[in-house]
Amino acid sequence: MDKIRNLSVRKTILLYMIIALFSSFLLSAVIGRIAGRMQMHVWWHYVNEEDYFNIIERVGVGYVTDITRPEDYEMTRLDYFVSEACDFLQTYAILLLSMAGSCVAVFLFYRNKLKEPIAELALASQKIAGNQLDFHITYENKDEMGVLCKEFERMREQLAINNQILWRTIEEEKMLRAAIAHDIRSPLSVLKGYQEMLAEYLPSADLNMEQAMEMLAESGHQIERMDAFVEAMRKMSSLEKRELIAGDISLGQLEKDIRAELAILEKEYGKQCMLQVLESRGGFRGDKEIILEVVENLLSNALRHGKERITIMAKAEYAQLTISVKDDGDGFREETEKITEAFYGRNVKDSLKHAGIGMYISRLYCEKHGGKLVLGNDEEGGAVVTAIFRRIA
Repeated sequence: MDKIRNLSVRKTILLYMIIALFSSFLLSAVIGRIAGRMQMHVWWHYVNEEDYFNIIERVGVGYVTDITRPEDYEMTRLDYFVSEACDFLQTYAILLLSMAGSCVAVFLFYRNKLKEPIAELALASQKIAGNQLDFHITYENKDEMGVLCKEFERMREQLAINNQILWRTIEEEKMLRAAIAHDIRSPLSVLKGYQEMLAEYLPSADLNMEQAMEMLAESGHQIERMDAFVEAMRKMSSLEKRELIAGDISLGQLEKDIRAELAILEKEYGKQCMLQVLESRGGFRGDKEIILEVVENLLSNALRHGKERITIMAKAEYAQLTISVKDDGDGFREETEKITEAFYGRNVKDSLKHAGIGMYISRLYCEKHGGKLVLGNDEEGGAVVTAIFRRIA
């Protein structure tokens, strides 16, 4: 049965037709023989039996004579109809049965060979048209229809892969746009803060020229950072493909950059920030811009959820740079893995102002730098986020 089921379409239709024609010929022969006997039985009613047997006796016992066909007017209407029907069956039975057998063969061929794969392919095409690719074609015969179904299944799998790639690309572009909008916010906030300070203190002469020049220099530094950031993002198709630019990082310069931003952020959020930098031996080598972006993200998150005081601790060693940000808020109530997902937000109001991508970017950049992002709660209350960066060549 497996061999018959796996026959090619051409061989299967040929087999069905041979069986149908052979059966038709055999059945037509049987019907013709039965019709002939029935016709002889009808004609026998109109034969003179005495003359018939006298002829047989006169000629000999072994002699057989045909029964002559009676005239139409001699037979009753029923006998005439039966006789004509028998003539018709003897003449056309083979033709009618061959046609009927061919039709039956075609019907059985379609039902047993084509109906199931065609129905599966039709259903599969409807699901594909509806963008439903989580199904499988189960027709597994090794004939031409089986090959067609396997090719259709292969096409479905490729469409599903292409669909996943497309959605991944869309999500990566979405995250890239969100990252640009998110990470450029901190330099803009610093620039805005310096502008407000200059506009407030310069007219009243509360700000000397040296302080004004420092603010302008820091503003220029922030603009350079934004230019470098935008240029780096322009060349990328996703955050994962951002390349690290290794350079020697001075802990003193890193502290200066962080303090310059803290002065603006403290005024913007109305909260106190304390920075502690631990002395270390040996210089650290890494991507300074990525490290500053992570610090800005952690500070922004702590300032939004903290109540009054934020503490930042930085420690640099030859092989590792560790920066911890602690706030005095309510701490983390959700799973840390969930918090570092892209576009995570605690509530609807929070998601209207923040994309929920800061922690995700921070975790991604720490991992690209060979380190990790550790989230937890302090024993005294509040959240503690520690960014660990490994030395890169």
